[in-house]
Amino acid sequence: MGRLDCMERDGSVEKGESILGTLYLCATPIGNLEDITLRVLRILKEVDLIAAEDTRNSIKLLDRYDIHTPMTSYHEHNKIKKGHILVEKLQQGLDVALITDAGTPGISDPGEELVNMCHEKGIEVTALPGAAACIMGLTLSGLPTRNFVFEGFLPMETKKRREVLEGLTRETRTILLYEAPHRLVRTLEELVQSLGGKRKAVLCRELTKRHESVLRLDLEGLLARAREQEPRGECVLVIQGRDRRELRAEEQAQWEALSLKEHMERYEGQGCTRKDAMKQVARDRGLGKREVYRLLLEGEE
Repeated sequence: MGRLDCMERDGSVEKGESILGTLYLCATPIGNLEDITLRVLRILKEVDLIAAEDTRNSIKLLDRYDIHTPMTSYHEHNKIKKGHILVEKLQQGLDVALITDAGTPGISDPGEELVNMCHEKGIEVTALPGAAACIMGLTLSGLPTRNFVFEGFLPMETKKRREVLEGLTRETRTILLYEAPHRLVRTLEELVQSLGGKRKAVLCRELTKRHESVLRLDLEGLLARAREQEPRGECVLVIQGRDRRELRAEEQAQWEALSLKEHMERYEGQGCTRKDAMKQVARDRGLGKREVYRLLLEGEE
């Protein structure tokens, strides 16, 4: 790999034209250093540069597998400035591997920024699959896996955090969250308050490590356990989504508390045409559009 300058005409590539490098998104272990693919190891050895979230952490992995490729830091606090530098290197024909501290780049880290920069410049991006704590937690949980939503770490800013929690109260898919051990109690308290303490939940800690644990309780039970024993290790929370029938019944009761006129005004006030508002009202109330139309006419008489 490395910079390639074509000195002769080769297909559509003109003499002296520089070939762009490739960005490789390389998944690394989330704990156990044996959880890495042969392909990732090969690419880390062959690329010209490794962009690591924390070079001090990644050097342990590289030393383990006798990899001596140069490294540079790429993290949340330098993602824009360093991103432009990495794109320039890729444009010069250098191949770059992006790795995070643990797991798959772009999941709860700034990797997505660099990927977008590369796409905008026409630079090839490819992903090498491997460990992802959220998927491992989901499969270990025993909760439904057909539909799920990954929220990562909840926002720290109070208003945004409240908005996300409010949205989760109506979520029917299995919910995946990340949390640091020192914030786990606070987060569980907020989840109990917003989702209810009896919601089934699973707490996965230290995944792939010696002290890996998977605790299956409800949210109240997980909170009580976290208060009793100081949490350690990065956490994945997997929470059962809300029952669809229960949510539907609650929504229908809320709509039926409004008159048809008030219900229509709600949507028309949001910019819907009368026809579109009527369709939405019919859907909300489980009625046919003709029935809604008839009832509206009767109410106007």
